[in-house]
Amino acid sequence: MTEQLPQRPRRPMRSRLLSVTGAAVLVTVVGSLLIWHTQLGDFLSPEADKEPVVSGLNAPSAAEPTKLATRTPEARPTPKPKPTVSPKKPSPTKPAPRKTSEYGEQNINGLSPKLRARLKKAIVAARADGITIQINSGRRSAAKQQRLFDDAIKKYGSAKAASRWVLPPKDSAHVQGKAVDIKPVAAMQWLDKNGWRFGVCRRYDNELWHFEALTAPGTKCPPREPHSVARSRS
Repeated sequence: MTEQLPQRPRRPMRSRLLSVTGAAVLVTVVGSLLIWHTQLGDFLSPEADKEPVVSGLNAPSAAEPTKLATRTPEARPTPKPKPTVSPKKPSPTKPAPRKTSEYGEQNINGLSPKLRARLKKAIVAARADGITIQINSGRRSAAKQQRLFDDAIKKYGSAKAASRWVLPPKDSAHVQGKAVDIKPVAAMQWLDKNGWRFGVCRRYDNELWHFEALTAPGTKCPPREPHSVARSRS
């Protein structure tokens, strides 16, 4: 027969749980007593009031020096240097423009005093009859008269033929301010008919526009010439 060892009596499970729980409670109580004893000792210690408790939040680090707020001076704009103005050079004096003439060809200012005075009266009388006398060509310069004469020579082929319409400067009454060409046709016709009353007469048959002071006011005009004739060599 085989010998069997007697089995150990088993503790019930409930007894084991109670033992473990009791040990844990005992450890907790002992730990709490130790912590309470330490805190109580610190509270009752006379050195507890020597150093105040300072919160460590937002406190500057001991390694970093405290930065003082310093105001940086505002940078002033550098003044711009004023531009140096160079002295103005005196402008050269401009010569006065030369007057080409003291009269206008299309007015009575350049005419001789006698013809100008008579023509003024004729203009007023013609205006009363509804006629406007306009000056087409009054006094001319010798240079312009020469140009007109040269053009007439080209047109008519010779100086003799040209002088029937345009005289050279030495013979022209226009250069002397003693002749006037008027317009329009109605003014020519009116002055041809009434000009003797003012001493203004038409001189040439081939020029309806050409008038000169050929007679005394109120006196009949002399017979007209067929055309102009040059009396001096061009």
